[in-house]
Amino acid sequence: MLSAMAAGPAQGQPAARKTRLYRLWYMYLRQGDQGTRINQFLSSQMPLLTRHIHTVGVFNSLIAPHNPLIIVLSGFASFAEMEAADDLIHKDAGYQRAFEEMEKGAEPPYDTAQTVLLRATDFSPEIVPLREPPKTQRIFELRIYHSPTERQLRYLHERFAGPEIAIFHRSGVHPILYADTIIGPAMPNLTYLTPFATLAEREKAWDAFGADPEWTKARADSVARGGQIVAQNDISLLRAAPFSPIQ
Repeated sequence: MLSAMAAGPAQGQPAARKTRLYRLWYMYLRQGDQGTRINQFLSSQMPLLTRHIHTVGVFNSLIAPHNPLIIVLSGFASFAEMEAADDLIHKDAGYQRAFEEMEKGAEPPYDTAQTVLLRATDFSPEIVPLREPPKTQRIFELRIYHSPTERQLRYLHERFAGPEIAIFHRSGVHPILYADTIIGPAMPNLTYLTPFATLAEREKAWDAFGADPEWTKARADSVARGGQIVAQNDISLLRAAPFSPIQ
């Protein structure tokens, strides 16, 4: 249910704080007013949510396996912090009233929902605020790489932590999160989230990455060691909601 998705921004916390757990809340919608109702609810409750939880992004889908879709990303230092924050938010009377109001109407606020719990990898950066809001809304690309086995996921980690991230950065690909699913579907898998200024910048960056000879070698080396370490990848293009702390 929506009451499980409380979240807040990284902006109020020092950059040195290390977020170890992330929660993705997927809400699958139909065409109509569901997205408007959910976004209004989240916008109205953001002051409460940001008071208790230190990392949040609210994203609406542009292109996704299921469209329309809203994703809420929440970050926590520990399981204890996540449980304590949820408890405080769910007991808030204003939150409960707003939630009940959102549920009114001929249609439910969403058709189905899914929660995924992630653990940040050792090479994942801390999500930090932009010094200034972007002049135009950025595009966020969410990629989920599914590995056949845990052994092959470890090879995927080695490739990212070795040459791949360096190639990313010089190509213009700068993910803000890398994390493994610890509770969720189609495990094992690795999720990463990358902002781009525009769709054109995204295309330019991925073209540069694909043409990099060091990437060709790194991919061949990892396949030689571990076989096809990525059996499937899911890609969604998202845009942050105007009230989302992550922009």
